[in-house]
Amino acid sequence: MQCNVGQTDKRIRMVVGVVILAAGAYYQSWWGLVGLLPLMTAITGYCPPYKLLGINTSKGK
Repeated sequence: MQCNVGQTDKRIRMVVGVVILAAGAYYQSWWGLVGLLPLMTAITGYCPPYKLLGINTSKGK
């Protein structure tokens, strides 16, 4: 897996993931687990939909 998520993109994904998880915890909803997706893509630096669409926000090619 080649890294296709840049630093700014990772930061945004981390914030969005934490907000979704927190909202799920606050509202006691399983939908909060959706927040794990942006967190995992931020941690791994790889986003499968980006690969399919040919998007690369990472500086290193």
